[in-house]
Amino acid sequence: MAQAAGGSSSSAVRTGPVDAVPTTAQTAAIVGGDAAAHREIGGSGLSVFPLAISGKPFGWKADDATAHAILDAFVAHGGNLIDTTDSYSSGRSEVMIGNWMRSRRNRDSTVIATKAGRGAEHPGVDARSITAAVEASLRRLRTDRVELLFLHVDDPEVPFEETLLAVDELIRAGKVLAFGASDHSGNRLFEARIASAQLGVAQMVALQTPYNLLERRDFEGGLEQVAERMGLGVMPRFALANGFLSGRYRTKADLASDRGAEVAGYVTRTGVKVLAALDEVAAAHDAALATIALAWLLSKPGVVAPVVSASSPEQVFDLVAAPQVRLTRHELTQLDRASEPRR
Repeated sequence: MAQAAGGSSSSAVRTGPVDAVPTTAQTAAIVGGDAAAHREIGGSGLSVFPLAISGKPFGWKADDATAHAILDAFVAHGGNLIDTTDSYSSGRSEVMIGNWMRSRRNRDSTVIATKAGRGAEHPGVDARSITAAVEASLRRLRTDRVELLFLHVDDPEVPFEETLLAVDELIRAGKVLAFGASDHSGNRLFEARIASAQLGVAQMVALQTPYNLLERRDFEGGLEQVAERMGLGVMPRFALANGFLSGRYRTKADLASDRGAEVAGYVTRTGVKVLAALDEVAAAHDAALATIALAWLLSKPGVVAPVVSASSPEQVFDLVAAPQVRLTRHELTQLDRASEPRR
């Protein structure tokens, strides 16, 4: 059903290799009536639902009507953080989100995160490209500001000072409220912090990085400590491992589907162990595997809001259920051991 910003998708599969799909009423019962408590992104002052819906499928796998229905379902369950970028569907994702906000008149209650650096029209993180990319994103989103801007690439050939000064100018103009990094190493994040302090400009408050039950080594091996020391709010991408953690793909035969190639690398001994552990924990909570995989992420220090996407509004329910699931210490240990990264 869902795909992290960058890619994780989830189906409505619940426990085990079964064909039955839960009804909306069943999944809504898991979600409950009260919205999950919000979390702050770093020291930004931005208060968000602990899950971000990704605009990656918009304009690609979801047309306008479907995208609007997905966003409506997300907001109906307390969601307020939408993640996109100028490179999704060549900017079409931003257009669809902007049109939805205008039609729903909910701009002030919505937190928009977008990215700059990979768009075909304004690639790169030099001052001119960053400024032009943000201005173009604002036009597509039909708004005067974005709450959160991520640097979508790290280009060592462009001095951090140039990028940081350009972002700070956008922040001073009120066009960006806060910013963060995507795909940056720990050393580069420290370099950016030092440069920001020397220049007296705004500092990063957030980090997007691949992180899920099957991709732990890079984040937990160093980035986690850097994010903690810098006070960065972590927004994991590929939170459901391209949908593998939904339980939909269990055998080589399952890879014949439209997303099979994207998850083929996860159909391993470790992948099977992780699904078995998810099956057991999900059964105990009467929840979907995707819900449990996201609840595991939300139990990790520093994680604010995993980024996931849905291709239909029905898929949203199992995603927004995750913040309300309270995994026991035994269940967390069980999932940790099944997914233990090799050192």
